[in-house]
Amino acid sequence: MAPAPDDGAAGLFEDSPGPAAKEAPHYHGHRDRLREKFAAAGGDALPDYELLELVLFRAIPRRDVKPLAKALVARFGSFAEVLSAEPARLMEVEGVSAGAAGDLKVIEAAARRLTRGALRERDLLNSWGALHDYLRTTMAFAPREEFRILFLDKRNHLIADEVQGRGTVDHTPVYPREVARRALELSATAIILAHNHPSGDPAPSATDVAMTREIVSVLAPLKIVVHDHVILGRNGHASLKGLKLI
Repeated sequence: MAPAPDDGAAGLFEDSPGPAAKEAPHYHGHRDRLREKFAAAGGDALPDYELLELVLFRAIPRRDVKPLAKALVARFGSFAEVLSAEPARLMEVEGVSAGAAGDLKVIEAAARRLTRGALRERDLLNSWGALHDYLRTTMAFAPREEFRILFLDKRNHLIADEVQGRGTVDHTPVYPREVARRALELSATAIILAHNHPSGDPAPSATDVAMTREIVSVLAPLKIVVHDHVILGRNGHASLKGLKLI
């Protein structure tokens, strides 16, 4: 008996081959049309659920995934929020296996790697667009608060990008002296702070402002500059520097 075809040899947007059938399932024609649409017009021409379908084709090769894609977008809100959802929450949606959830997380990791690559060897003070794209991709849709620090050298190039803490839906503990200690360890001359608001509203709270000013005061004697504190939300971002709060 001939060996079964290896599904892993298929292309990213190709269905794994299956047993011969007299008539192809109805969704095969839809998949072909959607692939053609993507090839001709690119991802920006597709609504969120169609882009999600393309990702699910590979993970679920023998099923119409359009209803599932629509259910995921309805549950989480957008393509980006589907990718950012925790695997356990994704699998709460009927039809999402561990394998499918894993494939979605691979796409999320690839997006983060791509946007982070755009920061490499750049003066971040002259690359705010790329920086905000990276922070939005990395943090804006996270289900819990994360506090991130970008450590910079004297050319304002990125030395390290670290999550210093993860908290609840509305709070992450931050310790200014730990921020200072890590900056000294890395020989950083400046930092950019960032955290997300899972509520979606990026407006800084009084606590956010007070904490940022405390970090500024702790770092100032060490001649380490806080260039900004960026707050990310589904509805945009806020800059404490831009708002003249630091």
